[in-house]
Amino acid sequence: MGSKNKLKRFHENETFANVIQPTRDEILAGFSLKGKWRSFFKNNNPIVLELGCGKGEYTIALAQKNPSINYIGIDIKGARFWRGAKTALDENLTNVAFVRTQIELVDLIFAQNEVDEIWITFPDPQIKYKRTKHRLTNSDFLTKYHTILKENGVVNLKTDSEFMHGYTLGLLHGEGHEVLHANHDVYKNAYSPEEVIGTQTFYEKQYLEQDKPITFIKFRIKY
Repeated sequence: MGSKNKLKRFHENETFANVIQPTRDEILAGFSLKGKWRSFFKNNNPIVLELGCGKGEYTIALAQKNPSINYIGIDIKGARFWRGAKTALDENLTNVAFVRTQIELVDLIFAQNEVDEIWITFPDPQIKYKRTKHRLTNSDFLTKYHTILKENGVVNLKTDSEFMHGYTLGLLHGEGHEVLHANHDVYKNAYSPEEVIGTQTFYEKQYLEQDKPITFIKFRIKY
């Protein structure tokens, strides 16, 4: 994407009512929407997050299928989720929002027990050991998710990375968390949930063309 296109999208994001772009300092000082997301959506419906939402394809697809649930896509790359934000506005999807920020700040953006479910779709597996702290299912991130999730809230991980799948399963079992569903190849398993196989991102379609298996884990964090 050219720099002119990026600048155009950054500018348009600033005009979109469904895009929130707080600075890091604003979040650290006390984010205004923390604990008040239901007032933003003007309803008391469940809140579901997509972390590292990219173009927002999963956020949009789930929002289209479930109008009584509020969806929030989070990514630091606003030029990417511009596509999802614009689609939501064009289709008048009032149950969609996007937040441009670092995922590590998620527990400062949402209050305790404010979120019902989390989706992590095709994250960077951060394979090198020194990058462990950046893996979105490491112990520190799980603690943050546990803080903002309701008591029975769940996390979904969908990935093409066998490493990420194995690392996460090992960590979940080792720490005593509850694995509700685990699948090494969702498109070759008759028991794959519809929300997992019913939506495919741009990159997921490329992985499938390369015959890469797509894995899935649904789990509940227990402490």
